[in-house]
Amino acid sequence: MSTTLCLVGGTFDCFHAGHQALLEAALGCDSAEVWVTSDAIAAEKDPRIKPQSERQNDISDWAGDRSLTTHSLEDSWGPAPTRGDATHIVCTPETRENCENINQMRSEGDLPPLEIVEVLHVLAEDGEPISSSRIRQGSINRDGNLWIRKSDLEQVVYLPTSLDSELKEPMGTLFPGPEDTPEVAIRAAVEAIPAFSPCLIAVGDVTVNALLETGWVPDVGFVDGLTKRTAWDGEIDITSFVGHLTCENPAGQLTPDLLQSTDLALEFAFSEEGGPVLLEVEGEEDLAPIMIHLLAPLGTVVLYGQPSAGVVLRVTDESTKARCRTLLDAFEVR
Repeated sequence: MSTTLCLVGGTFDCFHAGHQALLEAALGCDSAEVWVTSDAIAAEKDPRIKPQSERQNDISDWAGDRSLTTHSLEDSWGPAPTRGDATHIVCTPETRENCENINQMRSEGDLPPLEIVEVLHVLAEDGEPISSSRIRQGSINRDGNLWIRKSDLEQVVYLPTSLDSELKEPMGTLFPGPEDTPEVAIRAAVEAIPAFSPCLIAVGDVTVNALLETGWVPDVGFVDGLTKRTAWDGEIDITSFVGHLTCENPAGQLTPDLLQSTDLALEFAFSEEGGPVLLEVEGEEDLAPIMIHLLAPLGTVVLYGQPSAGVVLRVTDESTKARCRTLLDAFEVR
């Protein structure tokens, strides 16, 4: 009996449960070759896509000692139209047409058609397909679990004393600067913002104002009229913002109102008719970064002030989201 070889092509960013199902189908053959899009091609799709070497390593680590190898895909078709030793090709429903086109090219080259193995999508917790784009968008993790749960939209939660010391530590990189000239720390933080960051969010009146005074308008700014829990004597130039929202979030709490308003602010900031949003919190915005990171797309930069120390920069990545989910789960329901 002749051996079978399955070809698979794709970007394989944020290697997830759907990718695993695709490769399990490919491993139904004697061997499988996974052709992973090059960095140049991937960058045209989304500059946040991880380096090709990392994407290939994720696949190899998952496959272990099974008969699967990874290769660099430098064009739209890869080797499938011309490989005489290939017997199968794996696809999802929306890429089946590409496989049929490949078989047409093989026919024109006097090669037998590949057997097309169509694999249905693995669904996330909300019934929608798991995809790398949804993971980068920030709504689900690699297993398809939602970062924001239904209960988060239904109940107020309260900060437990057990988290006091943990939340006093900077959750990110601290850029020190004089308290009376916050622009010093802000300028240093702004210079450290990664290229291709999709969103800049500022939390705190002093932080938002310092950004504006240095010529940066955050996509979303959170203010509560306070600094160190006393009235702030400054004034935000609201003309820099296109949208203006308000919500209620008492001190030491996280409310559905804050969550929903943050979601609306992000949606408006990135809509075609939208722009920068100022979200005014009646109460306190100190705990808002927990909600922000859970909602924000990967690569988002969140800046917030650290009293008497400077400004903290944290990039929203998968580990940030996981930590914020753990923190939120530790809050109390009363």
